[in-house]
Amino acid sequence: MAAGSGFGNLFRVTTWGESHGKGVGVVVDGCPAGLSLCEEDIQVYLNRRKPGTSRFTTPRKEDDCVEILSGVFEGKTTGTPISMVVFNKTQRSKDYSEIASYYRPGHADYTYDCKYGFRDYTGGGRSSGRETIGRVAAGAIAAKLLTEMGISVDAYTKSIGPVGIIYENFDLEQRFENAVCMPDAEAAEKAADYLEQCMKESNSSGGVIECSIKGVPAGLGEPCFEKLSANLGKAILSIGAVKGFEIGDGFGVAQSTGLTNNDAFYYDENGEIQKKTNHAGGILGGISDGSEILFRAAIKPTPSIHAAQETVNKSGENISVNIKGRHDPVIVPRAVVVVECMAAITVLDALLVNMSAKVENLKKFYEKL
Repeated sequence: MAAGSGFGNLFRVTTWGESHGKGVGVVVDGCPAGLSLCEEDIQVYLNRRKPGTSRFTTPRKEDDCVEILSGVFEGKTTGTPISMVVFNKTQRSKDYSEIASYYRPGHADYTYDCKYGFRDYTGGGRSSGRETIGRVAAGAIAAKLLTEMGISVDAYTKSIGPVGIIYENFDLEQRFENAVCMPDAEAAEKAADYLEQCMKESNSSGGVIECSIKGVPAGLGEPCFEKLSANLGKAILSIGAVKGFEIGDGFGVAQSTGLTNNDAFYYDENGEIQKKTNHAGGILGGISDGSEILFRAAIKPTPSIHAAQETVNKSGENISVNIKGRHDPVIVPRAVVVVECMAAITVLDALLVNMSAKVENLKKFYEKL
């Protein structure tokens, strides 16, 4: 797709809309018929990313209520495209009128002008974080399908700034009990204190999101350009705030040897092949190996901060600016569900593609009863 607004092969997701336009949404094509689906299934996920839910999110007040426009009849998917919309209700475009004349540091203002010759300066247009609403809505459908196949996708905050979780304290349910989405209550308190200090300094913070995918069968992904690892990387790196991605030991492999990095195989008591370790993060040669898929995404600090920053304007002048408007002091907590949903979309698409990988799969599917 030339315009770059779509993702996926058989489970195809196309997002649309701008931050300060009438609304944002998504069209999901390729969802099988017969899946029980209602707006509440989608809303549960959207509520995890909507603004105004804590001191560490933008005070912009949006209900982010989703409406399903097509593809569902009497509570079940029809197999036709599912279109969903969330209408914007509290745009404050006047907060952004000043930036039409200059380029905000850390934003896509300059590159959008270079590409298109003009830009939607009200809220960032397509480069705004509100674009991810469509991804989350689509990911909610993918996650529900995966759940029916015994596959779970769970993302959480691994670290914010210098504060990281301690795995001995790991409790996945804790991510819903604190404002920073950490599965470690003690680390969450320290992270909150750190963010308070950033806010006092008119500054912001970055962090790391970790995602665990369990129940994925071995054999998903292709050997070359459609590797599962590569598609996960593209999916996660397509999220605006993500600046780094790694699977398994990631960049740590550069400090390893073959003996320490290789995962030894063994037969368990049921005669099934298992691995003694998981340095590979569940993917070998671009293909899932049946173990837990574990990856991490590095999230940059929120570029819109109230502290003075140097930049240039369109009059050819070097200037100093203080960004106005409503902004998150940290992107990480709201991005957790976005990472989770993009991972779900990628895995579901790989499952559908994999159905045609073997002749016996086709024979089994189409055999006469």
